[in-house]
Amino acid sequence: MPATRSATSIDPFAALRPFFVRGREVGRLASLPALEARGLGRISRLPLSLRIVLESLLRHAGESAGGIEAVKAVAAWSPRGTRVDEIPFVVARIVAPDASGIPLLADLAAMRDRARTLGMADHRIEPRVPVDLIVDHSLQVERSASPDALRFNMRKEIERNEERYGFLKWAAQAFEAVTVMPPGVGIIHQINLEHLARGVLERDGIWCPDTLVGTDSHTSMVNGIGVLGWGVGGIEAEAAMLGQPIYFLTPDVIGVELSGQLQPGVTTTDLALTIVQRLRAANVVGKFVEFFGAGTAALPATDRATIANMAPEYGATTAYFAVDERTLSYMASMGRSDEQLALIEGYFDAQGMFGTPPAGAIDYTDEIHIDLASIVPSVAGPSRPQDRIDLADLKSRFRELLTRPRDEDGFGKAVGAIVTDHPTAPVAPSSLRHGDIVIAAITSCANTSNPHVLIAAGLLARNAVKRGLRTSPHVKTSFTPGSRLVDAYLQASGLQAPLDALGFHIVGHACATCMGNSGPLPEVIDDAIRRDDVIVAAVLSGNRNFEARIHPAVKANFLMSPPLVVAFAIAGRVDIDLAHDPLGMDDAGRPVYLRDIWPLSGEIEALQAHALDPVHARRLYADTALGNPLWDALASDEGPRYAWDAQSSYFQRPPFFDDVEAEPAAILPLRGARALAILGDSVTTDHVSPGGNIAPTSTAGAYLRSLGVSPANFNSYIARRANHEIMMRGTFANVRLRNLMLPGTEGGLTAHMPDGAIMPIYDAATAYAKEKTPLVVIAGAEYGTGSSRDWAAKGPRLLGVRAVIARSFERIHRSNLVGMGILPCEFVGADSAQSLGLTGRETFDILDVDGDIAPRQSARLRIRGEDGRSRDVPLRVRVDTPIEAAYFRHGGILPFVFRQMMDTAVEA
Repeated sequence: MPATRSATSIDPFAALRPFFVRGREVGRLASLPALEARGLGRISRLPLSLRIVLESLLRHAGESAGGIEAVKAVAAWSPRGTRVDEIPFVVARIVAPDASGIPLLADLAAMRDRARTLGMADHRIEPRVPVDLIVDHSLQVERSASPDALRFNMRKEIERNEERYGFLKWAAQAFEAVTVMPPGVGIIHQINLEHLARGVLERDGIWCPDTLVGTDSHTSMVNGIGVLGWGVGGIEAEAAMLGQPIYFLTPDVIGVELSGQLQPGVTTTDLALTIVQRLRAANVVGKFVEFFGAGTAALPATDRATIANMAPEYGATTAYFAVDERTLSYMASMGRSDEQLALIEGYFDAQGMFGTPPAGAIDYTDEIHIDLASIVPSVAGPSRPQDRIDLADLKSRFRELLTRPRDEDGFGKAVGAIVTDHPTAPVAPSSLRHGDIVIAAITSCANTSNPHVLIAAGLLARNAVKRGLRTSPHVKTSFTPGSRLVDAYLQASGLQAPLDALGFHIVGHACATCMGNSGPLPEVIDDAIRRDDVIVAAVLSGNRNFEARIHPAVKANFLMSPPLVVAFAIAGRVDIDLAHDPLGMDDAGRPVYLRDIWPLSGEIEALQAHALDPVHARRLYADTALGNPLWDALASDEGPRYAWDAQSSYFQRPPFFDDVEAEPAAILPLRGARALAILGDSVTTDHVSPGGNIAPTSTAGAYLRSLGVSPANFNSYIARRANHEIMMRGTFANVRLRNLMLPGTEGGLTAHMPDGAIMPIYDAATAYAKEKTPLVVIAGAEYGTGSSRDWAAKGPRLLGVRAVIARSFERIHRSNLVGMGILPCEFVGADSAQSLGLTGRETFDILDVDGDIAPRQSARLRIRGEDGRSRDVPLRVRVDTPIEAAYFRHGGILPFVFRQMMDTAVEA
């Protein structure tokens, strides 16, 4: 007979208390004030985000070894303490887009297959927490500036992704905890904000905060309404789905005080871009960030969400805003019931956490102060979100970049390339000039969740149309709202019609241009760019603008607010001073300036009521499949196990579990390794594993042609993430990748050593595998910035990469590398590939990690030159925590979790 759990094991700190709402007891809660009363720490001065983590630890303290000590460690958190304590954070739910969710579910399907061969029942491989998968990353903007663009793009999306979507429908019936939201509803983060987030949840009679992780880095957006969550790699999320806590070191928490108020004509996007610049410079990578102060308290929840969305751009894990009256007001406008609002307010009040903290109320590791009145209209680019530019300086900045050498992050054009007499009138599409805009997109959850900036865009469009302005003919315009609520309030306010008149027709409800799904450019435009090597531009209201991400042919990409996107689409070029140069001429031949059509704050506020009407949310979220019969008509398999098709070009069973046995093998020595690539600073996950369309000339394209797939049906790397053969060939295949082993070249090439033959990176890795030569990748600072792209770790692992040695790592990607059994190591001090004079002709040993590994241990890199001479340089192993060390010993997080399940099955 099983032993009965004692009250002490269930509630070791005696912190469970009745939870009352409006005088009625509705359950219990794990009380933080009760914990403080026991003398465990000054919990009422802890950062709010840490208190939410602490509540989870407190609620689960009796469930595992180390749980009680974790509670004590976080309760006694010191703002400037040494970060050595590991936190096992159990989240309430998980969200995933189709881009990362499909490979995650394919891994689960493969795990079930392997489990069956080892005698385990299918139901053993089942998510332990609810998983919401939103299909939102597969739209391509193939048709735009047309009334039928929305219908056409949706039909093409369903046709192109029929097999993928059939797999998702199978997964929804095969895994009880998985819910799939069909395409056409909106972007994952906006849906999470508007519909999925509950604020507080009930689990077995105990109320707790709504918490989550997501397989998209912008999961932090929901921090804007007081829900704690952040992005993790698909590998880590998969483990969390299967019952693993999210482990991390106790973080530093940076407080950001906002004071004052924004000036007229300044948008939340301008504020968000400024925060990205300030916080990236302050090096908040891997830290928690919280916002406080009077300026924060005055911000609407949608403005907070815009700022929180961009936490990955400034490197923070979280960007947390407190639950307060503005949170409740927003949730009411999204159709939440009065009962739910009362639960949220009552819970956070009972925990002493309701209301935005004033200055001095919380102890932070450090504080940053930003005066909202100092914010000016801004853009960011041409390839990094943190490279903010005052709008007034964009013209001079672009022309400076145009002539700056390529090895100094410029475009390397001759001084004479600058066009000083660029006309206001549009040029013919076949004769583009440097600085001409070819893509203008209102896109991305960061801004389409914010009614203020979208209403501003609609009003600017209305004013422009009244003055007779039109979009320049060489600009491809598009509008992808983050949810169908946007359609409803723009139609109700009469603002969609003027946007349509300027070509900003709605082309879909999904993540599009911001992630590279901008679709093809007109052939005449594409030909002109390539023929004349023109530096053209894209303007978008997104959060990402990395090299080759928006479109392979567009090298200058600038982030900005939606109304500025509309304005630049009219101007047709980025080398313009909008304060002094006219956007264009009206019907009477008079110049029209930006100031002439910029909407007044009062006009915007007057139309906000349309966006905050809860009727829209209740109606549109009542049936998320409403109006999508194409999805309903898709056929799918049934049953607990997926029927893999050996002929499929989309789905092949992932190989990650093929050789998993009951016990892990010893950690192999890393000796005689070759460099697969030597890379510079700010290498993104897009560089490592591109997400855009597959080029016919690429290694992956050649593979698809060998399967009989025509280039018209290649689709994107993101769409084919469940076929490891394609993803291996796409690894390091970004057309803007610069391998320093081949100076002056771009693209996925390397030199095979020792013969020096130049070949695609995939081909070189295949040759090294035959030669049984282990591989390393060497990189600079901020390696792995950008999307939480698990294939940026899976791909290198399958190519034989055993270690990545960099100056520094971005948080999620470092975790992903460990999760795939790749050793992340950092150079110490000023050492780098450049200072060490590495050319790629060397061989490498990593010493002191044979057989076992300890968190953040020291190691040595032995570099052996062609002449046989060797030298040792120190390394810091970035396996940060004991659980990560365990993952690495098992060959990665998935084998680790799988072996745990095997043990559980044996015990059962």
